[in-house]
Amino acid sequence: MNHQTSTPSMDAWIKEAKSAPNADKVGMYLFHNGVVRGTAKAQVRLGQQGTAPVTGMVFSYDQEQVDAAVAAAYQLEGIYYIKVWLNQGALQVGDDIMYVLVGGDIRPHVVDGLQFLVERLKTQCVTETELH
Repeated sequence: MNHQTSTPSMDAWIKEAKSAPNADKVGMYLFHNGVVRGTAKAQVRLGQQGTAPVTGMVFSYDQEQVDAAVAAAYQLEGIYYIKVWLNQGALQVGDDIMYVLVGGDIRPHVVDGLQFLVERLKTQCVTETELH
């Protein structure tokens, strides 16, 4: 299994976001680009030294869970625009895993919205299997 689709253009996403119905309520956009890292999650997150380098990743997601995460993020105060793209299949170090764009009224709301959504995507919607 290879990449799902070509990586989206952030320029196109921002242009689309600025023409969305609620664009006049948005004072800030934040963008997250998750990338396959060459250092194992066990080393980076748990501090386990001596972990073999990552050579790639098998990545998949549950679309219903993604839709539910987006719907939940829209319920947060001040969030008016969300767009998510997730890759799929056998990925290499440096490949894009996900793009997430969140737009909202003020910085604290947008920061919280992006944090909430990415955390939910990573913990409830995707399956990542590092290859060593």
